[in-house]
Amino acid sequence: MADVAAVAGVSHQTVSRVLNDHPSVRGETRERVLAAIATLGYRRNSAARALATARSATLGVVTTGSPLFGPSSTLIAIEGAARDQGYYVSVATLRRYDADAMHDALEHFMDQGVEAIVVIAPQLDVAAAVESFRAPVPVLVVAALEDLPADAGTTPSGPTTLSLAVDQRAGARTATEHLLDLGHRDVLHVAGPSDWFDALEREAGWREALTARGVVPARPRRCSWSAGDGYAAGRDLAEAVAAGEGPTAVLAGNDQLALGLLRAFWERGLSVPDDVSVVGFDDVAGSAYFVPPLTTVRQPFDALGRRSVAMVVGALAGQRVPTERIAPELVVRSSTAAPPVH
Repeated sequence: MADVAAVAGVSHQTVSRVLNDHPSVRGETRERVLAAIATLGYRRNSAARALATARSATLGVVTTGSPLFGPSSTLIAIEGAARDQGYYVSVATLRRYDADAMHDALEHFMDQGVEAIVVIAPQLDVAAAVESFRAPVPVLVVAALEDLPADAGTTPSGPTTLSLAVDQRAGARTATEHLLDLGHRDVLHVAGPSDWFDALEREAGWREALTARGVVPARPRRCSWSAGDGYAAGRDLAEAVAAGEGPTAVLAGNDQLALGLLRAFWERGLSVPDDVSVVGFDDVAGSAYFVPPLTTVRQPFDALGRRSVAMVVGALAGQRVPTERIAPELVVRSSTAAPPVH
């Protein structure tokens, strides 16, 4: 910084103000300092800065390493939002989900001096392991945890656990209401695995929407998240649909399950949506180009990432941070229509 100051003809303090975007620096001076930085190839020494300020500007993120759309998109969104706010991200991927694994992740992060920890916890056993996660810094769990206080945050006794999630239940409820509004009464749910929060919340939203309209929900078809499982479920359903005895609409637990359903119905000669309507969940890249284009629920991952970082920053400032649910959006395309008339 002294070299930059000498080349730019300004004080060391002015260079510091430019680096920290202080508003009191004149535009001409700022440009001169930035030109000197470019000429000298100056880079901040993050280690020295951390020692001087007792802040690492680093967030720890615990993830399962799942390649599935939801967890991977959440990680990408959090990393991007953290970088926008001047934070680095250190990632620990768990191979097993128990207290020892969480303890190892905690020790890893404490050695790095992270300021807060974000846990992407899509599965029940990951969230259970978080209970052993006694960290001296704020911990944000990205999952629909229902037993946290509404105003969790940093208290006089120290940091507590925060919770944030996309409102999966509301998304499934809205999707089911869309089908009911079209006139469907027999709406089957092809659900994701029962050890995932998202699958349980989406199933609950589907049940709530049907029950509120006086429709008794049928037993859901339980699957993994894969297109292959959706295809298998679709093959089982196709004969009943073709005979006019199956559901007139299907809410799939995610877009991959919906993709498998579409393939199975097409092979049987069924038309979507003329014979049966299909709704997905996630709005994955390419879902607008399925045949037909898929009606689905879009998850706002960018908003999730930004809010995750904002909640952590608030907790670091000593604020009480309320538990939040971010509303998803129903995207209506060509895979849904009124039920067939027999």
